[in-house]
Amino acid sequence: MAEENNKLNIRLHLYDTEMAVKVYRDEEEVYRNAASMINDTVNTYAKILKGKRGDKEILYAAMLDIALRYEKEAKRNDTAPFSDILSKLTSEIEEALKDS
Repeated sequence: MAEENNKLNIRLHLYDTEMAVKVYRDEEEVYRNAASMINDTVNTYAKILKGKRGDKEILYAAMLDIALRYEKEAKRNDTAPFSDILSKLTSEIEEALKDS
């Protein structure tokens, strides 16, 4: 019940749709910023493609744009290669210390 009290019902305007969402209070700003990003991206593609493509294709172009941003950011923040190198170096140092 306490967890439920920590949630808000908010309405987000997403391009041409109103959407009701239940969110944690501390995440409201993140949801509103995400909705703003969606609107900005869809509006950008709508200006470029309106009359040339249908609404569905405009939405898909916007989704692809946002997904590409996400993937690039995830790749940029991938620490796995560094962790692998550190593990190998640690093993080599431990082996060298054993031999001394």
